[in-house]
Amino acid sequence: MTDRPLHRGYVAQAKSEYLVRRLGDREQLLSLLSPHRTYAAYAIGQLEPHLFGRSEWWVARGAVGQALYLNSHGGLGDALFALGPADALEAIMMLHPGPRHTFLTCQPHHLEVVQRHYVLPEVYEMARMRVDRQTFTPVAGDARRLSGRDVRRINRLYRAEGTPAFYTAQNIDDAVYYGACDDDQLVAVAGTHVVATSQGIGVIGNVFTNPRHRGRGWGTVVTSAVTRELLSSGRDAVLSVDPGNERAVRAYRRLGFREVGRIIEGPAVRRDLGFTAFVRRQLAAIRGRRYGAELVHLSA
Repeated sequence: MTDRPLHRGYVAQAKSEYLVRRLGDREQLLSLLSPHRTYAAYAIGQLEPHLFGRSEWWVARGAVGQALYLNSHGGLGDALFALGPADALEAIMMLHPGPRHTFLTCQPHHLEVVQRHYVLPEVYEMARMRVDRQTFTPVAGDARRLSGRDVRRINRLYRAEGTPAFYTAQNIDDAVYYGACDDDQLVAVAGTHVVATSQGIGVIGNVFTNPRHRGRGWGTVVTSAVTRELLSSGRDAVLSVDPGNERAVRAYRRLGFREVGRIIEGPAVRRDLGFTAFVRRQLAAIRGRRYGAELVHLSA
């Protein structure tokens, strides 16, 4: 039922009734994501040709609106993205909960629904910040573009506080990474989670400075270098930061980033092993057969 249009005769009988279908048309997806460009930057990135084949998109439509749900599969693992009304999202997740282990990005009003389907060992409310060419204020500093040849040094740096790091050379080459060195020692690094070249937006992440070298502005220098490259061919760049990390927030503000909202991020482990969702899909497919979709009725 991929990309089959919903039957024109369908009208939601109540706010608890939803039609769910898989969506695979880039233009349709972009039209749903574009009004939420800053929040949906990662999802927009998955529309790039080399990433699109590793993504699954589901949409639910009902009387209260429509929700969009993305499962993506990349070199660093699976990721989940949610957009739209919570009830409509529930209709999708009942049928297509996603991979067993994933990394969640949603909005605060989605949290209750997500927690019915996933265990969230750590929940982080993050500030989403944005910068464009007009507001960007670069800082001077010595940072160089990193490549896959630097992956061992990058992993060693990320492990400085005991956190495992298993980046591959391909991960680095597929992204935009810059590093700063002190006496030939890599002391700070910043990279990207995704770059949507065709849409002119990138998501900055993995900013890290060796604890022994913090407070010297290295993190700002490498973030500035990544941002400058993204904006050289794009319109804007976004990142997420713990709003309680005042030092990082100040550094990003210095570069011209401004907070535009709050999001929820963190690892997630699916509760249902899959059989319940399988049964629900079969029943929903029967109910929605005349519409070329799956029909879900949520309990009050």
